[in-house]
Amino acid sequence: MMTVSVREVAEDAGVSVGTVSNVLNRPEKVSPATVSRVQASIARLGFVRNDAARQLRAGRSRTIGLVVLDIRNPFFAEIARGAEERADENGLSVLVANSDEKQQREARHLDLFEEQRVTGVLVTPVSESLPRLAQMQERGTPIVLVDRESHDERMASVAVDDVEGGRVAMEHLLSVGRRRIAFVGGPVALRQVADRLSGAQAAAAEEGAGVEFISTSALTVEEGRRAGRQILARNRADRPDAVFAANDLLALGVLQSLVMTGDARVPEDIALIGYDDIDFAAAAVIPLSSVRQPAAPIGSTAVELLLRSIDDPDGDYERNVRFRPELIVRASTAG
Repeated sequence: MMTVSVREVAEDAGVSVGTVSNVLNRPEKVSPATVSRVQASIARLGFVRNDAARQLRAGRSRTIGLVVLDIRNPFFAEIARGAEERADENGLSVLVANSDEKQQREARHLDLFEEQRVTGVLVTPVSESLPRLAQMQERGTPIVLVDRESHDERMASVAVDDVEGGRVAMEHLLSVGRRRIAFVGGPVALRQVADRLSGAQAAAAEEGAGVEFISTSALTVEEGRRAGRQILARNRADRPDAVFAANDLLALGVLQSLVMTGDARVPEDIALIGYDDIDFAAAAVIPLSSVRQPAAPIGSTAVELLLRSIDDPDGDYERNVRFRPELIVRASTAG
């Protein structure tokens, strides 16, 4: 199918190319009769304007790039939904890219977004090293960190206090009488994992309890199942009596392993709590206790900060927004 050009529309309507451009972009400068004639030609020929080219000539597209760690995780899907709703209110679209917790993939997505001259980028970075993002911002692409706190006053961020979230989860497990507690998560290079573990360890230490660390290579259901099998392979006396998983996907994988074998009861033998409070947590065969993060508000707030940084880069407003986590208690710890 051939693409219809502006020149063909102009010839069909009997006007100049400049008149067609005015009808498309500044119709108030054209007489109503001419507008109607040009619009009729557009409809008859099936003309579709090349908005991307127009936006690039103007300097920026009307899109926002969003790079998440794992799009399979409903938590990040909910962040994207919140971002999309706020962007739509401002006439913008969101392009979502998945780094899959890999720095090389993240870098490729960032390169592509910069080449496309997006309005700005929201990103949950894989590592603590952020020079690539700082360079993008210096070259004119605004950056907002999502689900990660910024330690650079020039870079905005929206996050949850994950140290506090880890503490909340651990204090709950201790309050229901658990003392042999395992933390399942990884890689610890992810700041979210490190902070949740740190908060849990601090809360346990205050009560004279320890925290066993069971490392995973990713925050997935599959890795949770593997950790669950690892726990079940031990003698009963050597198993933890509670598990705090770094996110709900891991917790659901642990739960599957425990339930499918029937060799450990939840929560009687092993209490289990996750993190994020995705929809599947409440729908699990044993409803899962979790530490809730306000995913959609995180996404919408990130877009709001991005737009503020564009409209008023030197304005006096909070550039680093931190939400508080919320404990949600269900049957996996409460019985």
